Amino acid sequence: MKNTRAPYRKNYFLIVAFATVLTASLVVALILAINMTTNKVESEFSSRKGEVLEHNLLSFNDFFQNKIPEISFYQGYLDSATASILADTILRNYPFVEQIMFYDVILNNHMSSQYGYSYNNLIIYPTGIFEFSLKSDSVQVQAVDSLNKTALIRPVEQRFKHSRKYHSSFLLDDFNHMAYKFASFIERVDTANVVFTDIAFQVFYSVTPGKISYMNIPRKDDLRVYKDLMEDNFAQASSYEHDLLTFFIDQNRLELGNPVPELYQHIEIQPLVYDHINLNPDLLVTETPMPGAMSDHKLVLSSSSAFLSAEINKRLYPVLGGILLIYLFLIMFAYLIYRNLYINNRMYKLQYDFINNLTHEFKTPVSVIKIAGNNIGSAKQLSDQERTMYSKILDVESDKLNNLMNTLLSFTQIENKSIKLKKSYVDLHEFCERFEAATRLKFPDLKLSWRVDAQEPIFTDPVLLGSIFQNLTDNAYKYSRAGERSLKIHIFKKKKSFIMTFQDQGIGIAKSELEHVFKKFYRVQSQYNQQGSIGLGLAFCKELVNFMGGSISAESELGQGTTFTIHLPIE
Repeated sequence: MKNTRAPYRKNYFLIVAFATVLTASLVVALILAINMTTNKVESEFSSRKGEVLEHNLLSFNDFFQNKIPEISFYQGYLDSATASILADTILRNYPFVEQIMFYDVILNNHMSSQYGYSYNNLIIYPTGIFEFSLKSDSVQVQAVDSLNKTALIRPVEQRFKHSRKYHSSFLLDDFNHMAYKFASFIERVDTANVVFTDIAFQVFYSVTPGKISYMNIPRKDDLRVYKDLMEDNFAQASSYEHDLLTFFIDQNRLELGNPVPELYQHIEIQPLVYDHINLNPDLLVTETPMPGAMSDHKLVLSSSSAFLSAEINKRLYPVLGGILLIYLFLIMFAYLIYRNLYINNRMYKLQYDFINNLTHEFKTPVSVIKIAGNNIGSAKQLSDQERTMYSKILDVESDKLNNLMNTLLSFTQIENKSIKLKKSYVDLHEFCERFEAATRLKFPDLKLSWRVDAQEPIFTDPVLLGSIFQNLTDNAYKYSRAGERSLKIHIFKKKKSFIMTFQDQGIGIAKSELEHVFKKFYRVQSQYNQQGSIGLGLAFCKELVNFMGGSISAESELGQGTTFTIHLPIE
C-alpha cells in the first residue's frame, strides 16, 4: 500500500487575501489623505482671510476704540496748542492717519453765526478750524480760519478751492452733520437716565469712507445745561466749549503683515471696485472687504498653485508617514503569521518524518530480534556457530534499541534541565585513547586519528563529553563514502577555552542547509539519509554542548567534508 501523508492545512489563501485587502486599504487611505489635505488647505485659504484682516486692523482698532475716545477727557477745553500735541501723538503712532482737522466749537444761546448750526435757542458754531499733518517728521499746523474774522467761509474757499480732497462745503458739511446729530440728541435725551455706552457711536461718531469724525462726549451735567440752553431756560447769555475732530484715513499706509504665511503669498489693499483679472490660471485669489473708514477698499490675498502645493505636501508627509507606519506594522504582523504557519508546517513535516523514521528504527531491530527468536525457538538443535551468530544478532540489535531509547531520554532530560552535570578532571590523552579503542571495535573501516595539544586536564562531565564524541563520530562515519571514511580530532587550548575540532572527508553539507543541521528532527536530504536517521544526532550534540556551557559550530563544503568546532570553557 502506498504511504500517503496527511496534508498540513496552511491557509495561505487567508494570508494572500489579507495582504490584498491591506494593500487596497493603503491605496484608499493614501488617496483620501491627499484629497482631504488638499481640500483642507484650500478651505483654509478661503476662510482664514478674516484672521489676516483682523491682524492688520489691530493698530486701527486700537486707534478707533482707545485713542479717539481720549478726546472726551478734555471736555471741550482743547485749543490749537493742546490739539497740536494730541495730533502729534496720533500722527506718529498711527501712520494710516493722514491728516487731522480740529474744530474749536462754541455752544451758546446769544451769539448767532451764519456759518454755524442753530436749533431753537442752542447755537453751535466753530471759532476756529485747524489742520494737522506730519511733514518732514514734524507736525504742521495750519489755521483754516477764525471767528475773529468777519467771514469764515471765504478763507475756507480760498484755501481749498484748488485742493483735490477738501473744499469749503466739505468742511462745513462735516461740521453741520455732527452738529445736527448732537443737537437732535440733546433735544430728545432724558438727562436723568442717559447711558452713553448705548448711544455713543450713533451720536458722537461719524464714519464714512476715508474719514472719522468725533465729537467729545459731554458729562450728564453738561447735557442738562445744553438742554436748558436749547429750551431758553437761561436768563443770561452763556457759552460752553466743545471739540470736534475729523481724522482722514489713508488705508494704503497700513503696515500689512501676514500671520498665515503658509497660506498667503501676497497681500495687498485694492479699491472695492477693483476687479482682479486673473491672467494666470495657477494663481488663486481671495478677498475680503475692509470695515469702517476703509469700507471703500478690500484686502486681496493671493497665492500660486505651487506655493499652496508646498504647504499641502508639508502637511501631507506626516500623514503619509503615519499611514505607511501602520501599513508596515500590519505587514510585519502578516509576516509573523506567515512565519508561524511556515514554522508549523516545517515542524509538522519534521515530526511526521521523525515518527516514520523512529518507527523504522524500532521496527528493524525488533523484527530482527523476533526472527532470531523464532529461529532459535523452532530449531531442534543449534550448533555452537549458530548459537554464537544468534547471540551476536540479539546483542547488536538490543544495543541499537537501547542507544535509541537512551538518546531520546537524555535529549528530553537535557531540554527540561532535569539532570545535573557530574564534573571531574578528565585527562584528555587517556580519554582519547579509550575512545579510539572503542571506535575501532565499532567502526573497523574508519580511519580515526587524534592529537591533544594541552597538558592540563579538562574539568567537565566525562559521560556527556563521551556522548558528544560518539555522536560526531557516528555522523562522520554515516555521511562518508565507503573506503573514504576518516575522522581527525584535534584538541588545544586558546585563551580561556578548550577547542575541539572534528574534521571528516565526507559528502559535506550545502550552505543552505548548514544553519539548520543543529535543529531537532532536521535531516539533510541525501542518499545517505534515507534510512536509519531521526534527525536528533547533531541537535543532541548542540544541547549537550550548551548544557556544558560551551558552543558548537560547523563549516562544510560539498564533496570535501565537514568540520565541527566545539568551545568548552576552562574552569
